[in-house]
Amino acid sequence: MRDPVRHSNGDPRPLLLANARVVDPSRGADFHGDVFIADGVVKDAAFGIANAGPPDGAEVVDCRGAVVAPGLVDMRAFAGEPGAEPRETLASASLAAAAGGVTTLICQPDTDPVVDEPAIVDFILRRARDTAVVRVHPMAAITKGLKGEEMTEIGLLTAAGAVAFTDGHASIPSAQVLRRALTYARDFDALIVHHTEDATMSGGAMNQGEFAARLGLGGVPKSAETIVLERDVRLVGDARGRYHAAAVTCAESLAVLERAKAAGLPVTASASINHLTFNELDIGSYRTFFKLKPPLRAEDDRKALIRALASGLIDVVVSDHLPQDVEGKRLPFSEAEPGALGLETLLAAALRLVHADEIDLVSLLFALSTRPAQILGLKGGTLKAGAPADVIVFDPHQAYVLDKRDLKSRSRNTPFDEARLDGRVLRTIVAGQTVYEYV
Repeated sequence: MRDPVRHSNGDPRPLLLANARVVDPSRGADFHGDVFIADGVVKDAAFGIANAGPPDGAEVVDCRGAVVAPGLVDMRAFAGEPGAEPRETLASASLAAAAGGVTTLICQPDTDPVVDEPAIVDFILRRARDTAVVRVHPMAAITKGLKGEEMTEIGLLTAAGAVAFTDGHASIPSAQVLRRALTYARDFDALIVHHTEDATMSGGAMNQGEFAARLGLGGVPKSAETIVLERDVRLVGDARGRYHAAAVTCAESLAVLERAKAAGLPVTASASINHLTFNELDIGSYRTFFKLKPPLRAEDDRKALIRALASGLIDVVVSDHLPQDVEGKRLPFSEAEPGALGLETLLAAALRLVHADEIDLVSLLFALSTRPAQILGLKGGTLKAGAPADVIVFDPHQAYVLDKRDLKSRSRNTPFDEARLDGRVLRTIVAGQTVYEYV
């Protein structure tokens, strides 16, 4: 796989991150120590490296007890290019990612044109190398034009550099088409990532229930998700291709997922940070920044998702970063475009679960970094010797109030505007080079 990271003319100086709380979820490790980086890779992560004195020519950073961990791998983000540059670009998305501790960004194919040809995959990789400060890997479309009818050339797209296949926020209505895609993808060990939401049942503006009725808004039932997920799992049983549910949102879907895993099927799943930290009541008086696809669910569903994340039933936490312009959000709730920013707030929002004692830090970082890297076959998500030096330093307790005007994204549709967050990324390192530093 081609390296999607720009490199400077010379190798960065060796770097010693000293006096840190080192968290390596790939080993279940959490200890006080140091991390030494040189030649773009992690040389060592252990206690007492700094006691022997800094290596010749190394830059020494006293972390003062801050956490050093593998950079986050975000499996679901819309990066704008090509075709939606006013909302986001690969450059602006990568800056937001770096500020949020995301060192590997997996961009979605629902662009204009759609990422359904090898030439478009190549364009994104080249554009990212020229403009992005983090690693960028594209997912390609499962079906041509995201129409759900004709399969793309999975083999050619894989060879071009696509790391997985998805139709973005569109579900494939035809069971036969998805079954063929799973079967064909199996031969290339390719991953099918599917949005589980029946289009004929998802015309509402928010979660179906009492609160939607009070607001006078059409609702999306949870069965719109579980029906598709149940069908998909049965297709995986037939085809045995690798399958990933893009964003589960409710307890009923978790029951389907649990049965699939118990049966030994190659099924994994994500939950978005929004569905882990918000519920339908956060919509309040028609706050369009909380209009999402799929919609926010009830508090019981949110709690069920957190328990599933803590147990490992949910494999991955994603930002589901979907920038929208002002015109798309400054509309009546039922007419507003769905989606919210998520890259820059992913880690800080996720740390809310740690501070609430709902999950431990090692398990959370496993779902944010190690597990998505494993599922996608990438080399990140670890501090083991020889691993790419994609590393973050963050203070999990530093408090601040988010001002959307400070965000690196081109758009401003964050549900966390004026919210208190506890957890600040202090430094982001990609391939041994610092690409973001909080000053």
